[in-house]
Amino acid sequence: MIRPNPYAKMQNDAIMTASKEELTLMLYEGGIKFCNLALVAMEKKDVQKCNEHIQRVQDIVREFQITLNFAYPIAHELNNLYDYMHRRLVTANIRKDLTILKEVLGMFRSMRDTWKDAMKLARAGH
Repeated sequence: MIRPNPYAKMQNDAIMTASKEELTLMLYEGGIKFCNLALVAMEKKDVQKCNEHIQRVQDIVREFQITLNFAYPIAHELNNLYDYMHRRLVTANIRKDLTILKEVLGMFRSMRDTWKDAMKLARAGH
């Protein structure tokens, strides 16, 4: 008999009840997590795991792109940034390049931190 994974249920519940802002934060956190896992796999020369993790990061970047609202001018700039990140991830995956992957990781961290600050300001009513 297969036991249900309580962590998976808790994670699913968190996603299902999260606001749009919290979901965006979760995506940034996921991008960071999978970049870090890809870095570890790359350092261990585990090509298959590295590829899987980088593809997860690519999926997150694409999710950001398809959910952009182009009614706002910043969406075009973000789209260009996400496109750049995706191209860098493809290159990092092909070349198994730690430097490129660290570059994308840094971008994810910066964007996550900015998003957190924006969430705080929005809650404070600024």
